[in-house]
Amino acid sequence: MTRTMQALAYARPSALESGAGGGLLGLETSGGLTPAGAQPHPAFFSGFLASPLAAARALLAVADVAAARYTDPTPRPLLDPVVTGNGDRLRFESFSGCCGVYARLDVLRDGLEGRETAHGTTNVDVNNPLREALSRMTGDSPLHLRVGPGEMAVTTLDGPVVEKKVPLPDRWLRGFAEAQVATAGFELRAELPGAEAVRFLRSLPRSFGRASRGTTWVVPARGALRPTTRPVAGAVCLPGPERLTALHRVLRHATALRVYGPSGTGSAPAPAAWEVMLPGMRLTLTLSPDTSRGFSGEGGVLEALSTPEAEQDAELISVLLAWEPVIDPAELADRSGLPVERVRAALVRLGTAGRVGYDVADAAYFHRELPYDARRAERHNPRLLSARELVASGAVTLGADGETAAVASGARVYRVGERGGRLWCTCAWWAEHQGGRGPCKHALAVRMVRRGATAADGDAGTRAAVPAARAAGADPVGGAR
Repeated sequence: MTRTMQALAYARPSALESGAGGGLLGLETSGGLTPAGAQPHPAFFSGFLASPLAAARALLAVADVAAARYTDPTPRPLLDPVVTGNGDRLRFESFSGCCGVYARLDVLRDGLEGRETAHGTTNVDVNNPLREALSRMTGDSPLHLRVGPGEMAVTTLDGPVVEKKVPLPDRWLRGFAEAQVATAGFELRAELPGAEAVRFLRSLPRSFGRASRGTTWVVPARGALRPTTRPVAGAVCLPGPERLTALHRVLRHATALRVYGPSGTGSAPAPAAWEVMLPGMRLTLTLSPDTSRGFSGEGGVLEALSTPEAEQDAELISVLLAWEPVIDPAELADRSGLPVERVRAALVRLGTAGRVGYDVADAAYFHRELPYDARRAERHNPRLLSARELVASGAVTLGADGETAAVASGARVYRVGERGGRLWCTCAWWAEHQGGRGPCKHALAVRMVRRGATAADGDAGTRAAVPAARAAGADPVGGAR
């Protein structure tokens, strides 16, 4: 797995301090992007929380996911969540080490007692002493939240005193992008009231074992969820139910449980989002289709990345983003002069740089800024690089019937056709996944050629990217994908 190291420099450790009038939860920030540009220690919020104990437990749940690797129980370094201020809310996000669980806590305006936040994105220090202090919290005495340095700290800062170096696998960047693409097609599938939500979540296994292996399905029935072993009509996929364990942190505060997933019922495992409603907050865990399957390999971004106009469209749309908590593609289409379809493709591309996320509760994109380069996602997307090499080598021959094509790859020639608006291929990748994890490299190359890509275009796209990918350990042309 390709890794880079990110240095996070904090002015001091985050801490929970007790006082006569309540507590102070000071979350320290590092290296944030704001409307004014990059800031070493941006300040996003200072005010009281409406539900202190619930907020503390929910923040711990996000940290639990950041520290977890659900395919391997071996302890791992604690990684710091990302926080975004969108004016009317704070969003805390993390990804599990296995890239199969995406966690987000939205502290809404009501949870912030009506106060607004600044705009921007940064990491916040969640250290082990802070986790222990939050775990010991009892009652619901007033709690003041400060995200960023206080005024006194701002005037006395003469350099960072706390530095962390954390490994950031490149698959995490792809995971953020793929989770956004997957959830953008979700719809509300079930809703349970608080008491039933607690009963259901407590009935799930909390550790890996024989009972939790394989794919589980649940069926909404009279305000409850009933488990089933097969995807009957209306069933929602629950792969690896023990991956919802982090939600146990907030069960005593839960007012409802909402489940989101793809529309319809399929026989193949599918991702789903599990959202616990809290007073003034939402805590959401999005699960990949299988415990051994991270979001990073789903291939949902490939179509958008392969379009010739996607890069320029993304640059245009990026200047129109303004840290909105809800992005309206139709409004962006009006402002940019682009069709809505191209705006959505541009948002997907921006998502590969961590600049756009998707909120299933609002059914809308939102703006954030992670410290990633958009081209980095392309360099480590082997199917995209392989498709460009196939185009560059002239390996694609379109059939005279306009519906089929032949792709020479290595010593073999693969046939590619279209069925129901989706391309199919005779390669082993398609035989295994049936298009469920995005197009194979042969189908993607055919799609690019049909859009008008030429050998010169493909060569230009791979000339710099392929050597960089190989240097990083990726094999853009290996295998039959």
